[in-house]
Amino acid sequence: METEASSEKSDLLVRIGQGDQSAVRLFLDRYGGWIYGLAKRYTRRPEDLEDAVQEIFLHLWTNAHRFNPSLSSEMTFVTMLARRRLIDRRRREDRTPVLDQFPADVCAPAVELSTVLEHGEEVSRAREALQFLSMDQRETLQMAIFQGMTHEEIARKTNSPLGTVKTHLRRGLIRLREVLDEAATGRRVIAEGGAS
Repeated sequence: METEASSEKSDLLVRIGQGDQSAVRLFLDRYGGWIYGLAKRYTRRPEDLEDAVQEIFLHLWTNAHRFNPSLSSEMTFVTMLARRRLIDRRRREDRTPVLDQFPADVCAPAVELSTVLEHGEEVSRAREALQFLSMDQRETLQMAIFQGMTHEEIARKTNSPLGTVKTHLRRGLIRLREVLDEAATGRRVIAEGGAS
């Protein structure tokens, strides 16, 4: 009786190897839980578990003709092939580089950072260029740009007529543009009043 039961347990792969479709269902019932448990132990990501189980069954069915009941039990053969397949799968995963994408909020500041750096360089050049203006032009522009003062507020603070403040601002901006253009083209920059 035990020999007959043992023989029945070991004949499913032989029958599958011979093309018996009814043996496939019995094989799934007999080894499905076992293979699922093995795959669960070897698979890192739960979403890969079903693929791993399916891969094992396909491998077993295509290699069913290799099973020899005189060399090992069916369970040993199934376990050995399943473990090999799972180990191969895991090695393949280890060799495959994982490409994690940065979240969108991490990538976005990189563009902003370059813009900030670019603006920082422009501001630095503009500050250097201010040194080439006359004292009146420089102070007037600094009050207007950096302190946000209106023309009238600058006139009151400097005790200058409004027309003079506007002239200092206009001439200062023109000179500033010239200095920046000269610096960009590599020409020699001459300070207001003749010094370079």
